[in-house]
Amino acid sequence: MSLRRSARVQALPSTTATLTSQLKVTKRKTPASSLKSSKSITGPSLTSKTEQVVTVNDSSKQGTSRKRQKINGASPPAQTLPADDLTTTAILPNNVTTTNGHASLPELSDRPAEPHVANAPIKSPDTDKVVTAYSTWSNDIAGPAPTSTTNSLLDDAIAHLKRNDENGRLAPFLAKFHCKVFDAEGLAQPIDPFRSLASGIIAQQVSGAAASSIKKKFVNLFAASEKHNYAGPPDFPPPSMVAEMPIPTLRTAGLSQRKAEYIQGLAEQFASGKLSAEMLATASDDEVMEKLIAVRGLGKWSVEMFACFDLKRMDVFSTGDLGVQRGLAVYLGKDVNKLKAKGGGKWKYMGSEKAMLDAAERFSPYRSLFMWYMWRLSDVDLSALQDDDKVISET
Repeated sequence: MSLRRSARVQALPSTTATLTSQLKVTKRKTPASSLKSSKSITGPSLTSKTEQVVTVNDSSKQGTSRKRQKINGASPPAQTLPADDLTTTAILPNNVTTTNGHASLPELSDRPAEPHVANAPIKSPDTDKVVTAYSTWSNDIAGPAPTSTTNSLLDDAIAHLKRNDENGRLAPFLAKFHCKVFDAEGLAQPIDPFRSLASGIIAQQVSGAAASSIKKKFVNLFAASEKHNYAGPPDFPPPSMVAEMPIPTLRTAGLSQRKAEYIQGLAEQFASGKLSAEMLATASDDEVMEKLIAVRGLGKWSVEMFACFDLKRMDVFSTGDLGVQRGLAVYLGKDVNKLKAKGGGKWKYMGSEKAMLDAAERFSPYRSLFMWYMWRLSDVDLSALQDDDKVISET
């Protein structure tokens, strides 16, 4: 496994005619959680400077190289969509509104939520449907509803972390830093999974500026389309259009042959229904990983970041991320400076992957939030993980 170093109420919602007419409903039988809400945590921004080495290449067939990137003024991640800001209104329901460039669905601001489903509203890439794991609920059909909602999920997760923080080292960070990724506002922002994953592939192994330029040219390849109601190029083309575009044409945007093939292959997966918003919303964590990692161009680390920052799944823990490994070592009281000086290979901070999993197990099913705080302990700039024009991986 390659190492990755990071550069990147309780009431249930009422069912309304507008909501049911505009949303595609997916129900899932899930046992109720026993967690109770705690008070929300807020705090100041992190302002330290960090230098990060991002290890790239999420494709098992790609080679690796290294590049260093200086990131100044690190701060908690702005509340943005991890790979893209979903601002188009032509392909979203009429009740979508935008604030500061971000789309949100008011009706979905408080929904049932739980750790092992996607807690973000997911746009079906080729339609105007927005899918959620729980949009309406019936005990007769789907069993007991989760006790958490999108308004209380972060509080529940923080309460769980507090209960299991045996050495007390996590407490100051829980008090100081507010995780916007999983707060109510963050969970109300729809994501376009094809756009997020394709943008990630575009950004592999290139600088942020280069990725931005290539992406702009890529989008501009797709002319006005009456079929898709575009007056000009779309904000981002749907999978069906990308799947039909010849590889040589895709390459004129500045994509390599391999990246063009990766993106077209990803588009074909969505266009054929092998990948769908419904599956990403409700499938198990393992199934999501299995289906996405089978797509050429997507590796384990990229899928983990997508599951955490885009899908808002709560039990993601990336053992191959060097920042997570280093933060966990700090949490356990290890002297990371000495460990770094001694070398010791890819598990130099924690000894083994098993040691990492064992240490994080008690924080399940909220290991995504625990991981977010491990990046804090490691002093990693998380905003780069959510930047649309980020370098998500470098060789």
